[in-house]
Amino acid sequence: MNLESQKALGIVITDGVGFRNFVLSTFMTEAARSFKKVIIFSGLPSSAFPELDKTVFTIVELPVFTETKKNWFWRKLKEVAHLQKHKSNPGIADNYEMNKAKSWSPHGLLVRLVYTVSSVFYSEKNILKYETLQEQSFAKDATVAKYGEILRDHKPDLLFFTHQRPPFIATLVFWAKKLQIPTASFIFSWDNLASKGRMAATFDYFLVWSDLMKHELLRFYPYTRAKAISVVGTPQFEPYVLPQFDLSERKFYKTLDLNSKEKIICYSCADASIGANDPLVIATLVEGIRSGAIDLCQLLVRTSPAEDEQRFAETKTKYPEIKWNHPKWELTREGHPEPWSQRVPTVADLSMLKAILNYCDLNVNMLSTMSLDFMLFDKPVVNTVFGNVENGLYNDQRFLQYEHYDNVVKSGAVKIAKNAEELYAAVNAYLRNSNLDLENRRKLIDMQVGKPLDETTQACVQALKNTL
Repeated sequence: MNLESQKALGIVITDGVGFRNFVLSTFMTEAARSFKKVIIFSGLPSSAFPELDKTVFTIVELPVFTETKKNWFWRKLKEVAHLQKHKSNPGIADNYEMNKAKSWSPHGLLVRLVYTVSSVFYSEKNILKYETLQEQSFAKDATVAKYGEILRDHKPDLLFFTHQRPPFIATLVFWAKKLQIPTASFIFSWDNLASKGRMAATFDYFLVWSDLMKHELLRFYPYTRAKAISVVGTPQFEPYVLPQFDLSERKFYKTLDLNSKEKIICYSCADASIGANDPLVIATLVEGIRSGAIDLCQLLVRTSPAEDEQRFAETKTKYPEIKWNHPKWELTREGHPEPWSQRVPTVADLSMLKAILNYCDLNVNMLSTMSLDFMLFDKPVVNTVFGNVENGLYNDQRFLQYEHYDNVVKSGAVKIAKNAEELYAAVNAYLRNSNLDLENRRKLIDMQVGKPLDETTQACVQALKNTL
């Protein structure tokens, strides 16, 4: 038995999306083959893992850490200083403005203090100092002390974080450093580095989607060593090549009550926080189909797994011909301070998502990662941005300036629609010729997803082994 197989891997799964990426893929199977022991440190209740073999995997349910105002202050100062430092980037500049205080409440005054301090002291050394002060602020917390006991008891040789942003993971990194356990993190999404605030902590190693993301990481985190970054793709797309997630075309049409003789437009929603124009775009599509401005087809709407369908009640009543798919993500725990993080996808939902990607003819969305999902199935994509500062709608056109989506726009892989007329023209162009812009879509996938889907989890596990 080789040296690597004698090691114990600790995997921190913080939420339902990490569950989807690393439990519903083949990652756990690959990890179990390559490490003597696999311990899952879970931000979800242990009951969320009924399919995992308890003789192979140790599941440790982490107590819930609640941030104090002092913890929050140093974390926020670290994050805003990072935004201040990189304000020349449009997405980060937008994030910086959105986070500013809108009120003069006690909390608002603290936010204003954070912005004042970080406007002067925002160097990389300042940011790392704030991180140290953040660690000192929670070092004696009772829950954090329990985290230390848990890591001492299980003694992983490497602690792997499936998401780099949840604030509470800073407490685990703090203990890992004290116990001299190396840490690695997967960069969760394609937009995280070029538009979000500081990641939760300083990790020793990183797993990223692509060479593009590797370059972003080195640019925004200059103390990172290039040799500490591994390009692995992303396991969130792996179910698309796994047969256990297949759903027959007949069952797909029957389940969603679709007409097998008509083409299908799928509109995939954002969540309410950034998808305020979703009902408007859905109505625009239906009106286009009704009037004949859009070629004969039917509309399927998939809502965001981060919310229920309540905000679409009026749309459902007004347009009964729409077919709906509401993601089946199950709530694993009540009363959590971040309830959305406790929802996990079902195998049935991933199977339905795969079928939607496979059998629909065209996707429309507001600059979503779902653009990539559909492109992986060679399907055309239209991005709608109906809002701007002049027309009174939620300003989604500003997202076109974000670095990660500017790459999409420049690639020619999608058509952008800023109003109904542009939407109808783009939809009809793709309905009439689905191969339009196909090569551009394939080139964009090559740029954004650095490994073939069937090699991703092996690449992830090999990268983790290579750190030891």
